[in-house]
Amino acid sequence: MASTDEQFTQAATHWDLETLYTDLASVKGKRLTPVEKLHLRGLLCGHSPTEIAEKLGKNTKGVETDLCASIYRYVKSLVDKCNEKIENWRNITEWLDDAGYKSQSSSKMPVSNCLPENSTVNITNIFYEKYNIKVFLQITVPLPSELSIQELDIEDNNNN
Repeated sequence: MASTDEQFTQAATHWDLETLYTDLASVKGKRLTPVEKLHLRGLLCGHSPTEIAEKLGKNTKGVETDLCASIYRYVKSLVDKCNEKIENWRNITEWLDDAGYKSQSSSKMPVSNCLPENSTVNITNIFYEKYNIKVFLQITVPLPSELSIQELDIEDNNNN
């Protein structure tokens, strides 16, 4: 059987797992167990508790009980929904998505691979509000040093 770190790994392509694990651990008061992380990743991959149990060869009621006693409680506290009833396991992924834990892009590439040589990136302001980070970014891209009027496609209107 695969280790708990090797299952439901596709969750990492769509979710910021490290931040989520850290934030849920702060709610719990200690780190999440490998099984809690595994069950959470299963939910984040879109699997129901029954499907998670089937894929792991576990008892369905046991997985449901574990989720109710741990992940569901932690997520409700994290997203400030303590008084709300979980109507469906999908509530967990919806709430976490609304709280900003879903990755904006599934492909990550260093900025240096995207910009021309000698470009600069300046982060001018960062504002943090609960579940919301605003970053103001300035990117400076140098123009080639030897540009001619013809290359810029500028017409001289005096010759018309």
